[in-house]
Amino acid sequence: MRVLYAIQGTGNGHLSRARDVIPALQNKNVNLDILVSGTQADINIPHNIKYQLKGLSFIFGKKGGVNMWRTYLKANTARLQKEIRSIPIEDYDIVINDFEPISAWACKLKNKKCFSFSHQAAVLSSNAPKPKKKDLLGKMILKNYAPTTHQYGLHFKAYEENIFTPIIRKDIRNLKVTKGNHYTVYLPSYSDEKIVKVLSKIKHVNWQVFSKHNKTPYYKDNISIVPITNEAFVHSMASSKGILCGAGFETPAEALYLKKKLLVVPMKGQYEQQCNRAALKDMGVPTLKSFKEKHLDKMNSWVDSSKIIEVDYPEVTDVIINKLLQEAMTV
Repeated sequence: MRVLYAIQGTGNGHLSRARDVIPALQNKNVNLDILVSGTQADINIPHNIKYQLKGLSFIFGKKGGVNMWRTYLKANTARLQKEIRSIPIEDYDIVINDFEPISAWACKLKNKKCFSFSHQAAVLSSNAPKPKKKDLLGKMILKNYAPTTHQYGLHFKAYEENIFTPIIRKDIRNLKVTKGNHYTVYLPSYSDEKIVKVLSKIKHVNWQVFSKHNKTPYYKDNISIVPITNEAFVHSMASSKGILCGAGFETPAEALYLKKKLLVVPMKGQYEQQCNRAALKDMGVPTLKSFKEKHLDKMNSWVDSSKIIEVDYPEVTDVIINKLLQEAMTV
Protein backbone atom coordinates (compact mmCIF):
# COMPACT_ATOMS: atom_id res chain seq x y z
CA MET A 1 0.00 0.00 0.00
CA ARG A 2 1.50 3.33 -1.13
CA VAL A 3 0.97 6.24 1.23
CA LEU A 4 1.84 9.88 0.65
CA TYR A 5 2.31 11.94 3.81
CA ALA A 6 2.26 15.65 2.93
CA ILE A 7 3.48 18.19 5.50
CA GLN A 8 3.20 21.96 5.71
CA GLY A 9 6.64 23.55 6.03
CA THR A 10 5.58 26.99 7.27
CA GLY A 11 6.54 27.28 10.93
CA ASN A 12 7.97 24.45 12.98
CA GLY A 13 4.93 22.73 14.46
CA HIS A 14 3.99 20.52 11.51
CA LEU A 15 7.53 19.20 11.04
CA SER A 16 7.96 18.69 14.78
CA ARG A 17 4.84 16.52 14.85
CA ALA A 18 6.02 14.64 11.75
CA ARG A 19 9.06 13.38 13.70
CA ASP A 20 6.65 11.06 15.57
CA VAL A 21 4.06 10.47 12.85
CA ILE A 22 6.55 9.22 10.22
CA PRO A 23 8.00 6.34 12.32
CA ALA A 24 4.47 5.36 13.34
CA LEU A 25 3.43 5.16 9.68
CA GLN A 26 6.57 3.21 8.77
CA ASN A 27 5.69 0.66 11.46
CA LYS A 28 2.42 -0.06 9.64
CA ASN A 29 4.35 -1.75 6.84
CA VAL A 30 3.34 0.75 4.17
CA ASN A 31 5.36 2.11 1.27
CA LEU A 32 5.68 5.68 2.53
CA ASP A 33 6.68 8.79 0.56
CA ILE A 34 7.04 12.21 2.19
CA LEU A 35 6.18 15.60 0.69
CA VAL A 36 7.10 18.91 2.34
CA SER A 37 6.13 22.31 0.97
CA GLY A 38 6.88 25.72 2.42
CA THR A 39 9.90 27.89 3.22
CA GLN A 40 9.52 29.18 6.78
CA ALA A 41 10.63 26.26 8.99
CA ASP A 42 13.72 26.32 11.18
CA ILE A 43 13.99 22.58 11.75
CA ASN A 44 14.45 19.49 9.58
CA ILE A 45 13.12 15.96 9.82
CA PRO A 46 15.57 13.01 9.83
CA HIS A 47 13.82 11.21 6.98
CA ASN A 48 14.11 11.12 3.21
CA ILE A 49 11.84 13.68 1.57
CA LYS A 50 10.73 12.61 -1.89
CA TYR A 51 9.02 15.88 -2.83
CA GLN A 52 10.50 19.16 -1.53
CA LEU A 53 8.40 22.03 -2.88
CA LYS A 54 8.18 25.78 -2.36
CA GLY A 55 4.40 25.56 -1.97
CA LEU A 56 2.46 28.50 -0.59
CA SER A 57 4.02 29.89 2.58
CA PHE A 58 2.77 32.66 4.79
CA ILE A 59 5.80 34.88 5.49
CA PHE A 60 6.17 36.02 9.10
CA GLY A 61 6.36 39.76 9.60
CA LYS A 62 7.97 41.70 12.46
CA LYS A 63 4.94 43.60 13.77
CA GLY A 64 2.85 40.75 15.12
CA GLY A 65 1.31 39.33 11.96
CA VAL A 66 1.87 37.85 8.51
CA ASN A 67 3.79 39.99 6.00
CA MET A 68 1.10 39.93 3.30
CA TRP A 69 3.22 41.79 0.72
CA ARG A 70 6.10 39.32 0.95
CA THR A 71 3.59 36.46 1.04
CA TYR A 72 2.02 37.81 -2.17
CA LEU A 73 5.42 38.20 -3.87
CA LYS A 74 6.31 34.60 -2.98
CA ALA A 75 2.98 33.27 -4.24
CA ASN A 76 3.96 32.48 -7.82
CA THR A 77 0.70 31.21 -9.30
CA ALA A 78 2.33 29.58 -12.35
CA ARG A 79 4.83 27.77 -10.13
CA LEU A 80 2.07 26.60 -7.78
CA GLN A 81 0.09 25.16 -10.67
CA LYS A 82 3.19 23.43 -11.97
CA GLU A 83 3.92 21.92 -8.55
CA ILE A 84 0.32 20.71 -8.21
CA ARG A 85 0.51 18.99 -11.61
CA SER A 86 3.92 17.50 -10.83
CA ILE A 87 2.66 15.20 -8.07
CA PRO A 88 1.61 11.74 -9.38
CA ILE A 89 -1.23 11.68 -6.89
CA GLU A 90 -3.01 8.83 -8.67
CA ASP A 91 -0.08 6.51 -7.80
CA TYR A 92 -0.97 6.56 -4.09
CA ASP A 93 -3.56 4.48 -2.30
CA ILE A 94 -3.82 6.95 0.60
CA VAL A 95 -2.91 10.64 0.89
CA ILE A 96 -2.48 11.96 4.44
CA ASN A 97 -2.29 15.72 4.64
CA ASP A 98 -1.04 18.00 7.41
CA PHE A 99 -2.38 21.34 6.10
CA GLU A 100 -0.27 21.03 2.93
CA PRO A 101 -1.81 22.80 -0.11
CA ILE A 102 -0.03 21.20 -3.09
CA SER A 103 -1.11 17.61 -2.47
CA ALA A 104 -4.54 18.75 -1.21
CA TRP A 105 -5.29 20.59 -4.45
CA ALA A 106 -3.79 17.80 -6.55
CA CYS A 107 -6.29 15.44 -4.89
CA LYS A 108 -9.18 17.88 -5.33
CA LEU A 109 -8.48 18.41 -9.03
CA LYS A 110 -8.37 14.64 -9.64
CA ASN A 111 -11.32 13.87 -7.34
CA LYS A 112 -9.15 11.75 -5.04
CA LYS A 113 -9.79 11.23 -1.32
CA CYS A 114 -7.48 13.19 0.95
CA PHE A 115 -7.26 12.61 4.70
CA SER A 116 -6.50 15.64 6.83
CA PHE A 117 -4.41 14.87 9.93
CA SER A 118 -3.89 18.33 11.35
CA HIS A 119 -4.70 20.92 13.97
CA GLN A 120 -6.49 23.03 11.36
CA ALA A 121 -9.05 20.25 10.81
CA ALA A 122 -10.00 20.49 14.49
CA VAL A 123 -10.11 24.31 14.52
CA LEU A 124 -12.72 24.27 11.74
CA SER A 125 -15.03 21.94 13.71
CA SER A 126 -18.29 23.53 14.86
CA ASN A 127 -17.60 22.12 18.34
CA ALA A 128 -14.21 23.82 18.76
CA PRO A 129 -14.01 27.24 20.49
CA LYS A 130 -14.14 30.32 18.28
CA PRO A 131 -13.29 33.99 18.95
CA LYS A 132 -16.19 36.33 19.72
CA LYS A 133 -15.26 38.53 16.77
CA LYS A 134 -16.14 36.76 13.52
CA ASP A 135 -13.58 36.60 10.71
CA LEU A 136 -15.34 35.26 7.63
CA LEU A 137 -12.32 35.85 5.36
CA GLY A 138 -9.93 34.16 7.78
CA LYS A 139 -12.26 31.19 8.12
CA MET A 140 -12.62 30.92 4.34
CA ILE A 141 -8.83 30.96 3.85
CA LEU A 142 -8.34 28.29 6.53
CA LYS A 143 -11.03 26.11 4.97
CA ASN A 144 -9.80 26.38 1.38
CA TYR A 145 -6.02 26.63 1.75
CA ALA A 146 -5.62 22.82 1.83
CA PRO A 147 -9.06 21.25 1.16
CA THR A 148 -9.54 17.62 2.20
CA THR A 149 -12.34 15.06 2.08
CA HIS A 150 -11.88 13.42 5.52
CA GLN A 151 -10.79 15.09 8.74
CA TYR A 152 -8.79 13.88 11.72
CA GLY A 153 -8.05 16.78 14.02
CA LEU A 154 -5.77 17.64 16.92
CA HIS A 155 -6.65 20.26 19.53
CA PHE A 156 -6.03 21.23 23.14
CA LYS A 157 -9.08 19.13 24.05
CA ALA A 158 -10.92 16.28 22.31
CA TYR A 159 -14.01 18.26 21.35
CA GLU A 160 -15.61 15.45 19.30
CA GLU A 161 -15.02 11.88 18.10
CA ASN A 162 -12.44 12.63 15.40
CA ILE A 163 -10.65 15.34 17.38
CA PHE A 164 -7.79 14.11 19.53
CA THR A 165 -5.51 15.65 22.15
CA PRO A 166 -2.09 16.87 20.93
CA ILE A 167 0.67 14.59 19.72
CA ILE A 168 3.48 15.29 22.16
CA ARG A 169 6.69 14.27 20.40
CA LYS A 170 9.14 11.94 22.10
CA ASP A 171 11.72 14.76 22.31
CA ILE A 172 9.35 16.41 24.80
CA ARG A 173 8.07 13.30 26.58
CA ASN A 174 11.63 12.16 27.34
CA LEU A 175 12.80 15.48 28.78
CA LYS A 176 13.98 15.92 32.31
CA VAL A 177 11.87 18.83 33.52
CA THR A 178 13.37 21.31 35.96
CA LYS A 179 12.57 24.85 37.10
CA GLY A 180 15.40 27.25 36.30
CA ASN A 181 15.56 31.02 36.60
CA HIS A 182 14.55 32.03 33.08
CA TYR A 183 11.46 32.37 30.88
CA THR A 184 11.46 30.99 27.33
CA VAL A 185 10.12 33.30 24.61
CA TYR A 186 9.15 32.49 21.01
CA LEU A 187 7.26 35.22 19.13
CA PRO A 188 8.31 34.76 15.47
CA SER A 189 5.99 37.43 14.08
CA TYR A 190 7.66 40.19 16.13
CA SER A 191 11.08 41.73 15.53
CA ASP A 192 13.85 41.16 18.06
CA GLU A 193 13.91 44.93 18.66
CA LYS A 194 10.22 44.99 19.54
CA ILE A 195 10.56 42.03 21.90
CA VAL A 196 13.59 43.54 23.65
CA LYS A 197 11.86 46.91 23.99
CA VAL A 198 8.87 45.38 25.80
CA LEU A 199 10.61 42.71 27.89
CA SER A 200 13.34 45.10 29.06
CA LYS A 201 10.61 46.83 31.10
CA ILE A 202 10.33 43.69 33.25
CA LYS A 203 13.79 43.89 34.80
CA HIS A 204 13.62 41.23 37.52
CA VAL A 205 13.25 38.40 34.99
CA ASN A 206 15.76 36.54 32.80
CA TRP A 207 14.35 36.11 29.30
CA GLN A 208 15.64 33.60 26.73
CA VAL A 209 14.29 34.83 23.39
CA PHE A 210 14.45 32.48 20.40
CA SER A 211 14.68 34.53 17.23
CA LYS A 212 13.42 33.80 13.72
CA HIS A 213 15.10 36.95 12.41
CA ASN A 214 18.67 36.80 13.79
CA LYS A 215 21.35 34.15 13.25
CA THR A 216 23.84 35.66 15.72
CA PRO A 217 23.23 35.43 19.49
CA TYR A 218 23.55 38.56 21.60
CA TYR A 219 22.62 39.91 25.04
CA LYS A 220 20.76 43.01 26.13
CA ASP A 221 20.65 43.49 29.92
CA ASN A 222 18.41 40.69 31.26
CA ILE A 223 17.55 39.34 27.78
CA SER A 224 19.41 36.81 25.64
CA ILE A 225 18.58 36.58 21.92
CA VAL A 226 19.49 33.27 20.30
CA PRO A 227 18.77 31.67 16.90
CA ILE A 228 16.15 28.97 17.13
CA THR A 229 17.24 25.35 16.95
CA ASN A 230 15.12 22.39 17.98
CA GLU A 231 17.50 21.10 20.66
CA ALA A 232 18.19 24.48 22.28
CA PHE A 233 14.52 25.47 22.31
CA VAL A 234 13.36 22.17 23.78
CA HIS A 235 15.90 22.28 26.61
CA SER A 236 15.12 25.94 27.31
CA MET A 237 11.42 25.07 27.70
CA ALA A 238 12.15 22.11 29.96
CA SER A 239 14.25 24.19 32.37
CA SER A 240 12.15 27.36 32.29
CA LYS A 241 9.88 29.01 34.82
CA GLY A 242 7.35 29.63 32.08
CA ILE A 243 6.82 30.06 28.35
CA LEU A 244 5.70 33.17 26.46
CA CYS A 245 4.80 32.36 22.86
CA GLY A 246 2.43 32.86 19.97
CA ALA A 247 -0.99 31.20 19.97
CA GLY A 248 0.06 28.42 17.64
CA PHE A 249 -0.60 24.81 18.56
CA GLU A 250 2.51 22.72 19.20
CA THR A 251 4.45 25.06 21.51
CA PRO A 252 1.48 25.87 23.79
CA ALA A 253 0.52 22.18 23.89
CA GLU A 254 4.08 21.19 24.81
CA ALA A 255 4.23 23.91 27.47
CA LEU A 256 1.01 22.60 29.02
CA TYR A 257 2.30 19.02 28.92
CA LEU A 258 5.54 20.12 30.65
CA LYS A 259 3.42 21.80 33.36
CA LYS A 260 4.90 25.22 32.65
CA LYS A 261 3.21 28.57 33.15
CA LEU A 262 1.98 29.72 29.74
CA LEU A 263 1.18 33.14 28.26
CA VAL A 264 0.19 33.39 24.59
CA VAL A 265 -0.06 36.24 22.07
CA PRO A 266 -2.00 35.44 18.86
CA MET A 267 -0.74 36.73 15.53
CA LYS A 268 -2.72 39.62 14.12
CA GLY A 269 -5.09 38.68 11.31
CA GLN A 270 -4.47 34.95 11.80
CA TYR A 271 -7.82 33.23 12.30
CA GLU A 272 -6.39 29.93 13.50
CA GLN A 273 -4.43 31.62 16.29
CA GLN A 274 -7.47 33.65 17.32
CA CYS A 275 -9.35 30.34 17.64
CA ASN A 276 -6.48 28.89 19.67
CA ARG A 277 -6.58 31.90 21.94
CA ALA A 278 -10.29 31.29 22.56
CA ALA A 279 -9.65 27.62 23.37
CA LEU A 280 -6.76 28.38 25.73
CA LYS A 281 -8.76 31.12 27.49
CA ASP A 282 -11.54 28.57 28.09
CA MET A 283 -8.93 26.37 29.78
CA GLY A 284 -7.75 29.20 32.03
CA VAL A 285 -4.55 30.08 30.16
CA PRO A 286 -3.78 33.85 30.27
CA THR A 287 -3.58 35.52 26.86
CA LEU A 288 -2.66 38.92 25.46
CA LYS A 289 -4.47 40.63 22.61
CA SER A 290 -1.13 41.98 21.35
CA PHE A 291 2.49 42.29 22.48
CA LYS A 292 2.61 45.91 23.56
CA GLU A 293 3.84 47.91 26.55
CA LYS A 294 0.24 48.71 27.50
CA HIS A 295 -0.10 45.03 28.49
CA LEU A 296 2.87 45.08 30.88
CA ASP A 297 0.58 44.83 33.91
CA LYS A 298 -0.80 41.54 32.60
CA MET A 299 2.71 40.27 31.85
CA ASN A 300 3.90 41.18 35.34
CA SER A 301 0.87 39.46 36.87
CA TRP A 302 1.68 36.32 34.88
CA VAL A 303 5.33 36.40 35.98
CA ASP A 304 4.23 36.72 39.62
CA SER A 305 1.62 33.98 39.31
CA SER A 306 2.24 30.32 40.10
CA LYS A 307 -0.87 28.98 38.31
CA ILE A 308 -0.35 25.80 36.28
CA ILE A 309 -3.07 24.42 33.97
CA GLU A 310 -3.42 20.66 34.41
CA VAL A 311 -3.84 18.58 31.22
CA ASP A 312 -3.79 14.89 30.32
CA TYR A 313 -2.10 14.30 26.96
CA PRO A 314 -1.54 10.53 26.50
CA GLU A 315 0.28 9.02 23.51
CA VAL A 316 -2.33 8.99 20.72
CA THR A 317 -0.32 8.75 17.49
CA ASP A 318 -0.89 5.03 16.89
CA VAL A 319 -4.57 5.29 17.81
CA ILE A 320 -5.17 8.02 15.22
CA ILE A 321 -3.13 6.35 12.46
CA ASN A 322 -4.83 2.99 12.98
CA LYS A 323 -8.26 4.60 12.77
CA LEU A 324 -7.33 6.71 9.74
CA LEU A 325 -5.82 3.80 7.78
CA GLN A 326 -8.79 1.58 8.60
CA GLU A 327 -11.25 4.18 7.31
CA ALA A 328 -9.11 4.89 4.25
CA MET A 329 -9.22 1.24 3.22
CA THR A 330 -13.01 1.02 3.54
CA VAL A 331 -14.22 4.24 1.86
